[in-house]
Parts: sequence; C-alpha cells; structure tokens
Amino acid sequence: MTVRVVVADDQELVRAGFGMILDAQPDIEVVAEAGDGAQAVAAVREHRPDVLLLDIRMPVMDGIEAARVVCGEGDCRVLMLTTFDLDDYVYDALRAGASGFLLKDVRRDDLVHAVRVVAAGESLLAPSITTKLIAEFTSRAAAPRPAGPPPERLAALTARERETLRLIARGLSNAEIARELVVSEHTVKTHVSNVLTKLGLRDRVQAVIAAYETGLTVPGGH
Repeated sequence: MTVRVVVADDQELVRAGFGMILDAQPDIEVVAEAGDGAQAVAAVREHRPDVLLLDIRMPVMDGIEAARVVCGEGDCRVLMLTTFDLDDYVYDALRAGASGFLLKDVRRDDLVHAVRVVAAGESLLAPSITTKLIAEFTSRAAAPRPAGPPPERLAALTARERETLRLIARGLSNAEIARELVVSEHTVKTHVSNVLTKLGLRDRVQAVIAAYETGLTVPGGH
C-alpha cells in the first residue's frame, strides 16, 4: 500500500527537499506540494492524501488553522514541522488534531519513519516526550481551553478505562501499563481502543490532552 503525502512549507527548498526524500521511497508518493496553509487545505481536498506534512508557521492561513480544517474534514493525518524543540505553537497544533511534530532538521530516515508511523494511525511522539510536552503547555495555559471532551464525558469510561487514560497521560507505554494494571498487553490495547472510541479521540496524543484538559491528570501529578 502506497502512502500518499502532501508537503506544505513556505520555503521552497525545504518543501522540495522533503518531497524528494519521501518520493524516493517505494511505498510513499508525494501527490502535491503547497506554499501556504490555504494551498495545503486545497491540496488535501483535491488529492485526499494519507498524510499532510505541514509547517506550523505558514502565510495566508497558518499551520494551526490549516491542521484544524484538515483534521475536521477527513481522515488525513497531520504531521507538523517546527524549527524549535518546544515551539509555542506545538500544543495548539496537537489540540487542532495533529498526530505529532518533527523538527525541520530531522534526519532523512527519521522523516520517512515518521510519515509511515503517522500513516499507520499511530501518534509520532514517544509517550514520555508527549507527556512532557503537554504538561509544559497545560501548565502555561492562563485560560480554560474548550477543546477536548468535557469532564462529564469521562463518565462513558469504565473505572479501568479511566485508569488506562491516566496512565497514558503519565507517559506509560502499553507494556508498562500492562505491568501497572497486572493485565496482558492485549487487554491494554483493548482498553486504549475503547478510550479513544468512547471519547472520539484520534490517537494517544489526543488522549493525553484530554486527560489534562478534563482534570483527570494535572501537570506534575500522577
């Protein structure tokens, strides 16, 4: 199965370089390039790719808004590009529905791996990195954020599913959650799937955000 990708960056050399790297892979096809956020949205609507590689800072329509539109309209997975490790926009990008982010100086092999991981329906960030990232930005937030399931929607989860969500937010992998709950990894995968389905979440990154925003987990807590 070929992974169809749209590459969106306002810097032509960056855009072309990433496009060449990805197009050289036997299982990846770059179906379009875009130089601003509006073009990125239009390209996704026209070509219906599996993955949108999207710069956070874009002219005309910024990457955050473009990600929000794309994630709200279909199943295309969004992988954000940023210049800095903890870019101030990363949290908003993840809340908009992005499945992870990459630094623009990413190594060739890591870029290809990231596209494949996101296309497969997984979040890009390692659980521990995700937790640190979300905790950093939720602790900075001055006002309540409306996105994410409201606390009453956690009532849809069983006690074990809520505990699973709490452990995801602590940055534990499925294997570590299995040891914590003294169950099999298969059982954990079922719990994780149920959490995502019941709360209408795309992936583990969104689950971490939901855990913080509903108050199930607090920055620095367990």
